[in-house]
Amino acid sequence: MHVLGIQNRDATRETLERVVDRVVDRLSREGRIGVVRYDATIADGTHATHDSTTLGGDVTYDLGADGDWTASGTGLSVGDALDRLAPTCEFAVVVGVSRLRYPTIHVGSDGEPDADDAGTVLATVDSPAELESDALVTALAEAEPHRTLESLVARVKREPTADRSGAIATFTGRVRAKDDDDDAPTEYLEFEKYDEVADERMAALERDLEARAGVFAVELYHRTGVVETGEDIVFVVVLAGHREEAFRTVEDGINRLKDEVPLFKKEVTVEDEFWVHDRP
Repeated sequence: MHVLGIQNRDATRETLERVVDRVVDRLSREGRIGVVRYDATIADGTHATHDSTTLGGDVTYDLGADGDWTASGTGLSVGDALDRLAPTCEFAVVVGVSRLRYPTIHVGSDGEPDADDAGTVLATVDSPAELESDALVTALAEAEPHRTLESLVARVKREPTADRSGAIATFTGRVRAKDDDDDAPTEYLEFEKYDEVADERMAALERDLEARAGVFAVELYHRTGVVETGEDIVFVVVLAGHREEAFRTVEDGINRLKDEVPLFKKEVTVEDEFWVHDRP
């Protein structure tokens, strides 16, 4: 699922909504959309997060106000909402949330950008007419998607060969705080990759694993950028005829991904930071 943020810098609410409508209308031609809206005025508990229909029966989450953008009484954050949308949506549009790590449109050209914004600004517009929607679709398709284990499992279950499968095996790698009690706690890891080379090798590895007898589909995904302690880093999902092929392919998949795909890891602890490949 590709995620797009839309932030209001200094535009009227009407202008913002017209831009949102144009974006949702254009993306709806490419696939199913989830919409996540944050409204700081929702704080009285009467606007709890809910599912509602928008274009094409897509899903909207309305998130109310507290420090974590969580709707009153629901415990659902923006990240939680995206995780729920990922298995069934090709796109998510997040309205009214700053500090996203995803590509973003700014509505209103006079507002000052947030220093904490991590995502790429794809466009700054003062009206819907200024938005080049086809270019937006192209740029969004080139951005790193939002993947979850559930979304990858759902993807392999849609394979034409799924009715021949008796097993789905998975692996999830995550950021641990420390190896042992004496280690300085890790705050986060940061991953970089040679985009074209890494993507090509990941795709080639998937094809190689899928060529095995009894293996019907393989999904590999590794996050880049900052991944904080306790968050997931990498997923391997294998659809196979039997558990033996599934387990064996999952193990080979993660081992070969680490050996063959050029990814560079920086570790930041409470005491130090270093690129892991520079350490003996």
